[in-house]
Amino acid sequence: MASADPRTRTSRDGDPRTRDRRVDVLVALGTAVVALGLLLGLPPLDALEPDGPALALRVPAPFTAAWTVLAIGLLVQSAALLAARRAPRTVLVAVSALPVLVAALAPQSLDLFGLTALPVVVAVVLAALRVPLARLWPTLMVAGALVAAGSAVLSGALGQGVLQAIGAVGLPLLVTLLVRSRREVRAARTAEASAVFREQDALVDAAVSRERAAMARELHDIAAHHLSGIALMAAVIDRQIDSDPERAHEGARQVREQSTAVLDDLRRLVGLLREDVPAERAVETVAGIVDLVERARFRSDVRLDVLAGDHPRGAPALADGVGPLAQLAAYRTVQEALANAALHAPSAPCTVTVDDRNPTRVVIRVENAPAAAPAAPTSPSGGNGLRGMRERADLVGASLQTGPTATGGWLVELALGREAPAAPAQAAAGGGVVA
Repeated sequence: MASADPRTRTSRDGDPRTRDRRVDVLVALGTAVVALGLLLGLPPLDALEPDGPALALRVPAPFTAAWTVLAIGLLVQSAALLAARRAPRTVLVAVSALPVLVAALAPQSLDLFGLTALPVVVAVVLAALRVPLARLWPTLMVAGALVAAGSAVLSGALGQGVLQAIGAVGLPLLVTLLVRSRREVRAARTAEASAVFREQDALVDAAVSRERAAMARELHDIAAHHLSGIALMAAVIDRQIDSDPERAHEGARQVREQSTAVLDDLRRLVGLLREDVPAERAVETVAGIVDLVERARFRSDVRLDVLAGDHPRGAPALADGVGPLAQLAAYRTVQEALANAALHAPSAPCTVTVDDRNPTRVVIRVENAPAAAPAAPTSPSGGNGLRGMRERADLVGASLQTGPTATGGWLVELALGREAPAAPAQAAAGGGVVA
């Protein structure tokens, strides 16, 4: 015969409902075995005392009517515990009421009547573990009254019934509440530790995502600016190598300079990522846009307008009050805009304007005319440049506007707020410097 599928067997054994039913059966069966074992074993054990019966138990003979009623009562109480998971309060009342019926039907079982308290103790423990005390206390009062009534019916003493009720209901309740409180504290600590771990994982994931986005922006800026220039200059060299060898040689030198620059930028980026090598990091500023435009003129027609305001003595010439991170964002934005203009509008004139006259902000514009020649085909997965510009602007709280112009060109405008007020004497109609 083929054996059963182990996966099916594992799934069946691991079913929570099957496991709960098994636990309920074991609890009920264990209670019945202990109760009946004591019912059968206490009288013979007491009779075996060498000096005579120590408890002097007066119990009905086994399998007589009174003894059978007591045994059946214990079995019914134990069987009722099978439903304690679904209806714990109802089971507690039922298990507590059965001893009253046993006391009325078998008054001869006085000395062993205390065994009926064992299922009551188990029912109290199960109910206290599964029902909040605020909803359980009326049921506990009813159960205590029934236990006291059953004992009082046999003994005729109310005090003895109250003591049995305290022992069967009160003491198990206190112990169970203590155990449950410790369990809840342990669960709360576990949940808190899990929450801390999840929060740490979320912080780590967020930090990794930010670093990945930053590295992606840096790599894109480096590759888009330098490599696009290299590609354009290589195309020009290919056309000039026969017609104008001198210009072709000059273009080859520019390609070599661009290649060296991209290697230097990549080395700096790798140095930032390595822990065993000191990183050399050049911080680009708004003033560096002048040199950036000068290098871009070798591959396209780029014009620079610097509208400088009045600055206090000793202050930087441009972007006074703009933080270093914002200046880096401005530099990278101009770098990316020039690369896009060279790629999508080759041979079209481009104007870079740095407006430093406003006392509260610096405005940088990069505007190119419509393309004078067909643009080279681009990858369908483009758009990372504009996304990187917007991420940098959002990171420093700047305002970025991009879009086509009325003449068919393209405009990129970045407005940077000043961290500190500019010079009071700064006029809105500051002098213009045209390069």
